[in-house]
Amino acid sequence: MAALSLTLALLVAGCGLKSGSPMVDDVSPGSVGRGEPLKGATLTVTSKNFSENIILGQMTGLVFKAAGAEVIDRTNLPGSISAREAIINGDADAQWDYTGTGWITFLGHADPIVDPKEQYEAVRDEDRGNGVVWLPPAPLDNTYALAISKKNNAKYKLRTLSDVAALAKSDPSAVTICVENEFASRDDGLPGMEKRYGMKIPAANIQKMDAGIIYTQVSESDSCLLGEVFTTDGRIKAMDLDVLEDDKHFFPNYNASPVVHLATFEKYPVIAELLAPLAKKLTTEVAQTLNAKVDVDGEDPHEVAKEWLVAEGFIEEG
Repeated sequence: MAALSLTLALLVAGCGLKSGSPMVDDVSPGSVGRGEPLKGATLTVTSKNFSENIILGQMTGLVFKAAGAEVIDRTNLPGSISAREAIINGDADAQWDYTGTGWITFLGHADPIVDPKEQYEAVRDEDRGNGVVWLPPAPLDNTYALAISKKNNAKYKLRTLSDVAALAKSDPSAVTICVENEFASRDDGLPGMEKRYGMKIPAANIQKMDAGIIYTQVSESDSCLLGEVFTTDGRIKAMDLDVLEDDKHFFPNYNASPVVHLATFEKYPVIAELLAPLAKKLTTEVAQTLNAKVDVDGEDPHEVAKEWLVAEGFIEEG
């Protein structure tokens, strides 16, 4: 017992992992997991601590469970680094991460790769040396964007960030924007976007605030014509916002991709086959809908994940 306690303490101290809990759902194969190819395996799934990533982590665990594995749930770890270190160290077997995060944050490259496929392949190839396997990504792209309420856009008819740049030149006072502190100062945020699009927004027209408040301000007040959003956020649809196209491809691609500890993948390569159908179905629009169930309607991420998997026929209950 003392040895077990010490092991758990080391795990917590080493990478921020909690001891985790078994997934006890009574699920069985649907279109994936037939023949229970993971029978006898014990696999740990992890995630970062925001709704979308928790949902994706729960999906992975439920698919593994339906395929016969015993699953330990260690989702909802703080920040990107905790889950990342858990995968590298083998304290967790699988999670979902984002190609832009891998390329820029983890691998230290300054410039994103514009083509999503090339971005994925570059991350996949380089990160393998760190013992991390990136499986083919989903169309889901959780990147930065600017949004405007449909009500205000009836007047301005903005479609792209180039349209914003044109408006900033023709009517500078019209372009007010709400952003997070970090986005306001990062080279891959507002300053870089202004440079790429040749626009200059006066400091007096920029308000800094917490991310959650931005959606409300853009939707319900006149203090911000535009706001920084994430493209898969469920509040975009719930608050009737238009997302403006990044027509000069400034923001990195953040396609969600299953990520697996190398030794785990070598032992259970069938994981790629199990998760590939999910990745194909997970679009930005699907993510918006699922995220809204959690962030707008207050539903549990685990139940949201399970309901979607069952509805799509990937797994069955009972």
